[in-house]
Amino acid sequence: MIPDHIQQILRSEGLQALEFEPGSTPTAEAAAARIGVAVAQIAKSLLFRTKSGEYVMVVVRGDRRVSSPKLKALVGSKCSMTSTEETERIIGFRPGGVCPFGVTGIPIYLDGGLAEYDVVYPAAGTDASGVPMSYEHLCSATGGIPADVV
Repeated sequence: MIPDHIQQILRSEGLQALEFEPGSTPTAEAAAARIGVAVAQIAKSLLFRTKSGEYVMVVVRGDRRVSSPKLKALVGSKCSMTSTEETERIIGFRPGGVCPFGVTGIPIYLDGGLAEYDVVYPAAGTDASGVPMSYEHLCSATGGIPADVV
């Protein structure tokens, strides 16, 4: 079930999440198969911790990996991906359901490769959801910063 605060954000943005059976979209590949789109259209949200202990979120196409050198150049520090427990503690979502909506106090970088598609699908706080939206709407709804991180 999509958390209430995420539902409120989606409603305020005029968005409607797709919801599926629990646990059916925990990876970009599974989400793409369940939704019926290319893996590249899945907007996977990843949380990283900088060497100084600050956090950044990066949202990339489902078929791409974050480039450590590019991320380091962007944020000015070496970064490591957070553990499942740390991710849940910091932003309230477990990997597979991490979403960029309602994140506060953490910069969000949105890889420009997502703009190659008219519609992309970030999760909505569960491992059984996807939110159809444009890259531009994703930028405005999340306050995300366009970046080259793959």
